[in-house]
Amino acid sequence: MIVDSNIKKFSKVSFMKRVFSYIVPILCIIGFIFLGSVIIKYNSKPEEKKRAFNTLAVLADYAVLDDIQLEVKTQGEARPQTEIDLVPEVGGKIVFVSPNFIEGGIIKKGEVLLRIEDSDYKVSVIRAQAQVAQAEQSLIREKAEGEIAKKDYLELGRGEPSPLALRLPQQAQALASLQAAEAELASANLQLKRTEVRSPFTGRVKTKNSDIGQFVSPGRTLGRIFSTSIVEVRLPLSDRDLSKMDLPVAYVAKNRASAIDVKLSAIIGGKRRYWSGKIMRTASTYDTQTRALFAIAEVVDPYGLGASENGYPLAPGLFVDAEIAGKVYQEVIVLPRDGLRPDNEVYIVNNKGKTDIRKVDVLDSDSERAVLLGGVDEGELVVLSPMERSRVSMTLRALDVNNPDNILVDPPKPDWMKKLEANKEDKSKETKSKKKNKKKS
Repeated sequence: MIVDSNIKKFSKVSFMKRVFSYIVPILCIIGFIFLGSVIIKYNSKPEEKKRAFNTLAVLADYAVLDDIQLEVKTQGEARPQTEIDLVPEVGGKIVFVSPNFIEGGIIKKGEVLLRIEDSDYKVSVIRAQAQVAQAEQSLIREKAEGEIAKKDYLELGRGEPSPLALRLPQQAQALASLQAAEAELASANLQLKRTEVRSPFTGRVKTKNSDIGQFVSPGRTLGRIFSTSIVEVRLPLSDRDLSKMDLPVAYVAKNRASAIDVKLSAIIGGKRRYWSGKIMRTASTYDTQTRALFAIAEVVDPYGLGASENGYPLAPGLFVDAEIAGKVYQEVIVLPRDGLRPDNEVYIVNNKGKTDIRKVDVLDSDSERAVLLGGVDEGELVVLSPMERSRVSMTLRALDVNNPDNILVDPPKPDWMKKLEANKEDKSKETKSKKKNKKKS
């Protein structure tokens, strides 16, 4: 039995050896074939590929030649030209207050705003009148006595009477007393008149500090009023603003007709309102904090004829924007403001999509336009889209800023791309011809 089992094991081992002797060569052959195909594949020349022809689309517009008038924009606060504290010249108790003497009240020139109790001042007038009457009586008596003395001298034949005999010194003293009494009467009448506090102009009441029954002393503030005849706006002008205008530093207008026009505006009730003013003068000194020169603009009758549309007045305290017409320049380059880059640079794109960086001489710029004295020629295409300076070397496709569907510059394809497309087209034709030959065969 042991011999039979050994024989079986030996036969099994020999069978396995024969199997491996056949399988291993086959596997080696398959491996060599696979390895060879891989080597052949990687040794073949790859298809030549180029990077895609990428272009950057930007908005652009043409630089134009135009005649322009510069404009200075600034801001200021409206204030009345005349504003005063209302004070009494005499003391006493207030017995009358005008119904118009309230904050915001409208007052007329000569209107009685307050009246102080005048009983004591009327007594002073009567006393002064009595003193005048006494002085007049004394002067009449001295003159009469002088006439009598003159007649006596003539009748007695004593010659020419002396001034003392004619009582001339006494008459002069009586005349002086009369003049002093008349002055006292005029002063008493003036004090009585001053018990009525009147408005010196037509205007409005800003503040009110007193009322009926209150005792006031001379010089005490009763309130504050301002005139509505003229409202001023102080407009700060920098040196750059002055360079845009024909405005001397020490400017005073000869008359209102020849003064420089200024358009004032402010938002009231959700809408922008406009007023017309005139620059009548400039401040005598520069402001030490802002280093600006202030121009004073005036609006006449801001609550009447000078009001804006729909009757909106230019009220004091209102903060307004101002637009002042400046110098006129002819045939200067104008382009959209977005075309002006930092450091006064402008990107110009040619008909091949290449960009050129230009340094320009800027005359003026605002939120809408830039005015140039040089650096760009008329008709050149200016890039308006935001673009980093590092991307200037890219090829650009320029689109019309007014109509982006309109392509102003479509750059041509480079030579390598044209050659690659030609090769692809030749291969495509060759492939098609082979297919046709196969079908025919």
